[in-house]
Amino acid sequence: MTFNFAELSPDLILDAIESLGIRVDSGLLALNSYENRVYQFIAEDRARYVVKFYRPQRWSVEQLTEEHHFALELAEHEIPIVAPSHYRSQTLHQHQGYHFALYPSVGGRQFEVDNLDQLEWMGRFIGRIHAVAKNAPFQHRPTFCIQEHLIEPVAVLQENRIVPSQLEEAFFVILNQVVELTKQRYSPTKIIRLHGDCHPGNILWRDGPTFVDLDDCRMGPAIQDLWMMLSGDHQQQRIQLDTLIEAYEEFADFDSAELALIEPLRAMRMVHYMAWLAKRWQDPAFPQAFPWFADEKYWEQQILALKEQFSALQEPAIQLF
Repeated sequence: MTFNFAELSPDLILDAIESLGIRVDSGLLALNSYENRVYQFIAEDRARYVVKFYRPQRWSVEQLTEEHHFALELAEHEIPIVAPSHYRSQTLHQHQGYHFALYPSVGGRQFEVDNLDQLEWMGRFIGRIHAVAKNAPFQHRPTFCIQEHLIEPVAVLQENRIVPSQLEEAFFVILNQVVELTKQRYSPTKIIRLHGDCHPGNILWRDGPTFVDLDDCRMGPAIQDLWMMLSGDHQQQRIQLDTLIEAYEEFADFDSAELALIEPLRAMRMVHYMAWLAKRWQDPAFPQAFPWFADEKYWEQQILALKEQFSALQEPAIQLF
Protein backbone atom coordinates (compact mmCIF):
# COMPACT_ATOMS: atom_id res chain seq x y z
CA MET A 1 0.00 0.00 0.00
CA THR A 2 1.38 3.41 -0.95
CA PHE A 3 2.54 5.67 1.83
CA ASN A 4 0.68 8.72 0.54
CA PHE A 5 -2.95 7.56 0.19
CA ALA A 6 -2.74 7.41 -3.60
CA GLU A 7 -5.13 4.45 -3.67
CA LEU A 8 -7.67 5.91 -1.23
CA SER A 9 -10.45 6.78 -3.68
CA PRO A 10 -13.99 7.94 -2.78
CA ASP A 11 -15.33 4.55 -3.86
CA LEU A 12 -12.88 2.74 -1.58
CA ILE A 13 -13.88 4.99 1.34
CA LEU A 14 -17.59 4.32 0.78
CA ASP A 15 -16.99 0.59 0.38
CA ALA A 16 -15.03 0.52 3.63
CA ILE A 17 -17.81 2.28 5.55
CA GLU A 18 -20.50 0.09 4.04
CA SER A 19 -18.50 -3.02 4.96
CA LEU A 20 -19.51 -2.21 8.56
CA GLY A 21 -23.20 -2.18 7.64
CA ILE A 22 -23.46 1.62 7.52
CA ARG A 23 -24.77 3.36 4.42
CA VAL A 24 -23.65 6.91 3.68
CA ASP A 25 -26.52 9.31 2.92
CA SER A 26 -24.50 12.53 2.46
CA GLY A 27 -21.27 13.38 0.72
CA LEU A 28 -17.94 12.96 2.45
CA LEU A 29 -16.66 16.19 4.02
CA ALA A 30 -12.86 16.15 4.36
CA LEU A 31 -11.74 17.43 7.78
CA ASN A 32 -8.48 19.20 8.57
CA SER A 33 -5.99 16.33 8.85
CA TYR A 34 -2.74 15.75 6.97
CA GLU A 35 -1.18 12.79 8.76
CA ASN A 36 -4.31 10.70 8.23
CA ARG A 37 -7.42 11.10 6.11
CA VAL A 38 -10.55 12.03 8.05
CA TYR A 39 -14.07 12.52 6.69
CA GLN A 40 -17.40 13.49 8.20
CA PHE A 41 -20.65 12.11 6.82
CA ILE A 42 -24.32 11.54 7.62
CA ALA A 43 -25.66 7.99 7.51
CA GLU A 44 -29.11 6.81 6.47
CA ASP A 45 -30.23 6.88 10.10
CA ARG A 46 -29.35 10.65 10.08
CA ALA A 47 -26.57 10.10 12.62
CA ARG A 48 -23.33 12.02 12.03
CA TYR A 49 -20.08 10.07 11.90
CA VAL A 50 -16.39 10.66 11.35
CA VAL A 51 -14.28 8.02 9.60
CA LYS A 52 -10.52 8.05 10.02
CA PHE A 53 -8.14 6.25 7.65
CA TYR A 54 -4.70 5.81 9.18
CA ARG A 55 -1.59 6.59 7.17
CA PRO A 56 -0.16 3.26 5.98
CA GLN A 57 3.17 2.08 7.41
CA ARG A 58 3.11 4.57 10.30
CA TRP A 59 1.68 2.55 13.23
CA SER A 60 1.45 -1.19 13.75
CA VAL A 61 -1.86 -2.89 14.46
CA GLU A 62 -0.75 -3.31 18.09
CA GLN A 63 -0.01 0.42 18.39
CA LEU A 64 -3.33 1.42 16.82
CA THR A 65 -5.20 -0.98 19.08
CA GLU A 66 -3.40 0.44 22.10
CA GLU A 67 -4.48 3.96 21.10
CA HIS A 68 -8.10 2.80 20.92
CA HIS A 69 -7.92 0.99 24.26
CA PHE A 70 -6.53 4.13 25.92
CA ALA A 71 -9.34 6.28 24.53
CA LEU A 72 -11.97 3.79 25.67
CA GLU A 73 -10.37 3.53 29.11
CA LEU A 74 -10.52 7.31 29.52
CA ALA A 75 -14.13 7.38 28.33
CA GLU A 76 -15.01 4.70 30.91
CA HIS A 77 -13.73 7.11 33.58
CA GLU A 78 -16.14 9.77 32.26
CA ILE A 79 -13.38 11.89 30.76
CA PRO A 80 -14.75 13.80 27.73
CA ILE A 81 -12.78 12.25 24.89
CA VAL A 82 -13.95 11.20 21.43
CA ALA A 83 -13.34 7.44 21.46
CA PRO A 84 -13.75 5.04 18.50
CA SER A 85 -17.04 3.19 18.14
CA HIS A 86 -17.40 -0.59 18.22
CA TYR A 87 -18.68 -2.31 15.09
CA ARG A 88 -18.72 -6.08 14.86
CA SER A 89 -17.03 -6.26 18.29
CA GLN A 90 -14.00 -4.20 17.32
CA THR A 91 -12.90 -0.60 16.80
CA LEU A 92 -10.08 -1.06 14.28
CA HIS A 93 -11.07 -2.24 10.81
CA GLN A 94 -9.28 -3.00 7.56
CA HIS A 95 -10.32 -2.58 3.94
CA GLN A 96 -8.08 -3.16 0.93
CA GLY A 97 -4.92 -2.57 2.95
CA TYR A 98 -6.10 0.51 4.85
CA HIS A 99 -6.81 0.52 8.57
CA PHE A 100 -9.69 2.74 9.62
CA ALA A 101 -11.99 3.54 12.53
CA LEU A 102 -15.39 5.16 12.98
CA TYR A 103 -16.10 7.89 15.54
CA PRO A 104 -19.17 9.86 16.57
CA SER A 105 -19.14 13.38 15.13
CA VAL A 106 -18.70 15.95 17.91
CA GLY A 107 -19.00 19.69 17.46
CA GLY A 108 -17.47 22.57 19.34
CA ARG A 109 -15.13 25.52 19.06
CA GLN A 110 -11.45 25.87 19.88
CA PHE A 111 -10.87 26.83 23.48
CA GLU A 112 -9.37 30.21 24.33
CA VAL A 113 -5.77 29.80 25.46
CA ASP A 114 -5.76 33.20 27.19
CA ASN A 115 -8.96 32.46 29.14
CA LEU A 116 -7.91 31.52 32.68
CA ASP A 117 -11.30 29.99 33.50
CA GLN A 118 -11.00 27.65 30.53
CA LEU A 119 -7.35 26.91 31.40
CA GLU A 120 -8.50 25.89 34.87
CA TRP A 121 -10.92 23.41 33.26
CA MET A 122 -8.07 22.10 31.11
CA GLY A 123 -5.82 21.62 34.12
CA ARG A 124 -8.47 19.57 35.93
CA PHE A 125 -9.22 17.35 32.94
CA ILE A 126 -5.56 16.76 32.04
CA GLY A 127 -5.06 15.85 35.70
CA ARG A 128 -7.91 13.36 35.42
CA ILE A 129 -6.40 11.91 32.21
CA HIS A 130 -3.03 11.47 33.90
CA ALA A 131 -4.57 9.95 37.02
CA VAL A 132 -5.90 7.17 34.76
CA ALA A 133 -2.77 7.08 32.59
CA LYS A 134 -0.53 6.33 35.58
CA ASN A 135 -2.33 3.03 36.20
CA ALA A 136 -0.37 1.18 33.51
CA PRO A 137 2.23 1.89 30.79
CA PHE A 138 1.90 1.49 27.06
CA GLN A 139 3.42 -1.75 25.81
CA HIS A 140 3.69 -0.90 22.10
CA ARG A 141 3.50 2.87 21.79
CA PRO A 142 6.83 4.78 21.63
CA THR A 143 8.29 7.24 24.14
CA PHE A 144 9.23 10.90 23.77
CA CYS A 145 12.98 10.57 23.32
CA ILE A 146 16.05 12.29 21.91
CA GLN A 147 16.53 9.64 19.23
CA GLU A 148 13.10 10.01 17.61
CA HIS A 149 12.58 13.73 18.15
CA LEU A 150 16.07 15.08 17.50
CA ILE A 151 18.66 12.70 16.07
CA GLU A 152 16.46 11.05 13.45
CA PRO A 153 14.84 14.36 12.37
CA VAL A 154 18.27 15.96 11.85
CA ALA A 155 19.24 13.01 9.63
CA VAL A 156 16.01 13.43 7.64
CA LEU A 157 16.68 17.13 7.06
CA GLN A 158 20.24 16.40 5.96
CA GLU A 159 19.24 13.58 3.62
CA ASN A 160 16.28 15.37 1.99
CA ARG A 161 18.38 18.41 1.05
CA ILE A 162 15.29 20.60 1.31
CA VAL A 163 17.13 23.47 3.02
CA PRO A 164 18.26 26.04 0.37
CA SER A 165 21.95 25.49 -0.33
CA GLN A 166 22.92 29.07 0.54
CA LEU A 167 21.37 28.64 4.02
CA GLU A 168 22.52 25.09 4.76
CA GLU A 169 25.63 25.98 6.75
CA ALA A 170 23.91 28.61 8.94
CA PHE A 171 20.88 26.36 9.48
CA PHE A 172 22.73 23.21 10.49
CA VAL A 173 25.21 25.04 12.70
CA ILE A 174 22.46 26.46 14.92
CA LEU A 175 20.38 23.29 14.61
CA ASN A 176 23.22 21.15 15.94
CA GLN A 177 23.80 23.60 18.80
CA VAL A 178 20.12 23.34 19.78
CA VAL A 179 20.26 19.55 19.54
CA GLU A 180 23.35 19.26 21.74
CA LEU A 181 21.99 21.58 24.42
CA THR A 182 18.59 19.87 24.38
CA LYS A 183 20.26 16.49 24.85
CA GLN A 184 21.91 17.87 27.99
CA ARG A 185 18.69 19.42 29.32
CA TYR A 186 16.18 16.63 28.61
CA SER A 187 16.30 13.99 31.34
CA PRO A 188 12.81 13.03 32.55
CA THR A 189 12.72 10.95 35.72
CA LYS A 190 9.18 9.62 35.36
CA ILE A 191 7.12 8.83 32.27
CA ILE A 192 3.42 8.02 31.93
CA ARG A 193 0.90 7.50 29.16
CA LEU A 194 0.09 10.83 27.47
CA HIS A 195 -2.31 12.37 24.99
CA GLY A 196 0.96 13.39 23.36
CA ASP A 197 -0.30 16.20 21.13
CA CYS A 198 -2.45 18.22 23.52
CA HIS A 199 -2.50 21.56 21.69
CA PRO A 200 -5.53 23.87 21.28
CA GLY A 201 -6.40 22.41 17.89
CA ASN A 202 -7.11 19.05 19.52
CA ILE A 203 -9.55 20.50 22.05
CA LEU A 204 -13.20 21.17 21.21
CA TRP A 205 -15.03 23.49 23.59
CA ARG A 206 -18.74 23.32 24.30
CA ASP A 207 -19.74 23.73 27.95
CA GLY A 208 -16.28 22.41 28.75
CA PRO A 209 -13.47 20.66 26.86
CA THR A 210 -13.67 17.56 24.68
CA PHE A 211 -10.36 15.92 23.76
CA VAL A 212 -9.84 14.53 20.27
CA ASP A 213 -7.10 12.78 18.31
CA LEU A 214 -4.96 10.39 20.33
CA ASP A 215 -2.99 9.58 17.19
CA ASP A 216 0.26 10.73 18.85
CA CYS A 217 -0.32 9.19 22.28
CA ARG A 218 2.87 7.78 23.77
CA MET A 219 4.91 7.59 26.96
CA GLY A 220 6.56 10.72 28.30
CA PRO A 221 6.74 13.29 31.11
CA ALA A 222 3.45 14.76 32.32
CA ILE A 223 4.48 18.31 31.41
CA GLN A 224 4.24 17.39 27.70
CA ASP A 225 0.43 17.51 27.93
CA LEU A 226 0.51 20.90 29.65
CA TRP A 227 3.12 23.16 28.10
CA MET A 228 1.37 23.58 24.74
CA MET A 229 -1.50 25.32 26.56
CA LEU A 230 0.82 28.28 27.25
CA SER A 231 0.84 31.48 25.18
CA GLY A 232 1.95 35.09 25.37
CA ASP A 233 4.99 36.55 27.12
CA HIS A 234 6.91 35.06 30.03
CA GLN A 235 4.75 36.66 32.71
CA GLN A 236 1.51 35.56 31.04
CA GLN A 237 2.84 32.01 30.75
CA ARG A 238 3.68 31.95 34.47
CA ILE A 239 0.11 32.94 35.32
CA GLN A 240 -1.30 30.36 32.89
CA LEU A 241 0.99 27.63 34.17
CA ASP A 242 0.10 28.42 37.77
CA THR A 243 -3.61 28.14 36.89
CA LEU A 244 -3.10 24.86 35.04
CA ILE A 245 -0.99 23.18 37.71
CA GLU A 246 -3.18 24.23 40.63
CA ALA A 247 -6.21 22.68 38.92
CA TYR A 248 -4.19 19.67 37.73
CA GLU A 249 -3.16 18.81 41.29
CA GLU A 250 -6.79 18.35 42.32
CA PHE A 251 -6.53 14.96 40.58
CA ALA A 252 -2.84 14.13 40.07
CA ASP A 253 0.48 15.01 41.68
CA PHE A 254 2.81 17.21 39.66
CA ASP A 255 6.60 17.16 39.98
CA SER A 256 7.78 20.78 39.68
CA ALA A 257 11.17 19.52 38.46
CA GLU A 258 9.44 18.83 35.12
CA LEU A 259 9.18 22.59 34.50
CA ALA A 260 12.81 22.37 33.37
CA LEU A 261 11.68 20.08 30.52
CA ILE A 262 9.43 22.66 28.83
CA GLU A 263 12.08 24.30 26.65
CA PRO A 264 13.77 20.98 25.70
CA LEU A 265 10.34 19.62 24.70
CA ARG A 266 9.65 22.78 22.72
CA ALA A 267 12.96 22.35 20.89
CA MET A 268 12.17 18.71 20.18
CA ARG A 269 8.79 19.66 18.74
CA MET A 270 10.33 22.35 16.49
CA VAL A 271 12.92 20.00 15.01
CA HIS A 272 10.52 17.07 14.72
CA TYR A 273 7.94 19.24 12.91
CA MET A 274 10.41 20.36 10.23
CA ALA A 275 11.48 16.76 9.63
CA TRP A 276 7.83 15.61 9.56
CA LEU A 277 7.11 18.02 6.71
CA ALA A 278 10.25 16.90 4.88
CA LYS A 279 9.33 13.20 5.21
CA ARG A 280 5.77 13.83 3.99
CA TRP A 281 6.79 16.05 1.06
CA GLN A 282 6.19 13.13 -1.31
CA ASP A 283 2.50 13.23 -0.37
CA PRO A 284 0.81 15.58 -2.91
CA ALA A 285 -1.32 17.05 -0.11
CA PHE A 286 1.72 18.54 1.63
CA PRO A 287 3.18 20.86 -1.06
CA GLN A 288 -0.38 22.03 -1.61
CA ALA A 289 -1.06 22.72 2.09
CA PHE A 290 2.41 23.97 3.07
CA PRO A 291 3.82 25.76 -0.02
CA TRP A 292 5.95 28.05 2.19
CA PHE A 293 8.03 25.06 3.36
CA ALA A 294 10.08 25.20 0.16
CA ASP A 295 10.63 28.97 0.32
CA GLU A 296 13.94 30.49 1.34
CA LYS A 297 12.11 32.89 3.68
CA TYR A 298 10.76 30.00 5.74
CA TRP A 299 14.26 28.64 6.40
CA GLU A 300 15.55 32.11 7.29
CA GLN A 301 12.76 32.28 9.87
CA GLN A 302 13.70 28.85 11.21
CA ILE A 303 17.32 29.92 11.68
CA LEU A 304 16.08 32.87 13.74
CA ALA A 305 13.62 30.67 15.68
CA LEU A 306 16.37 28.16 16.48
CA LYS A 307 18.65 30.94 17.72
CA GLU A 308 15.86 32.17 20.01
CA GLN A 309 15.26 28.62 21.23
CA PHE A 310 18.98 28.15 21.89
CA SER A 311 18.81 31.23 24.13
CA ALA A 312 15.67 29.94 25.86
CA LEU A 313 17.40 26.64 26.62
CA GLN A 314 20.10 28.55 28.48
CA GLU A 315 17.63 30.48 30.65
CA PRO A 316 16.52 29.24 34.10
CA ALA A 317 13.36 27.13 33.97
CA ILE A 318 10.04 28.91 34.36
CA GLN A 319 8.80 28.84 37.93
CA LEU A 320 5.36 28.81 39.52
CA PHE A 321 4.29 31.77 41.65
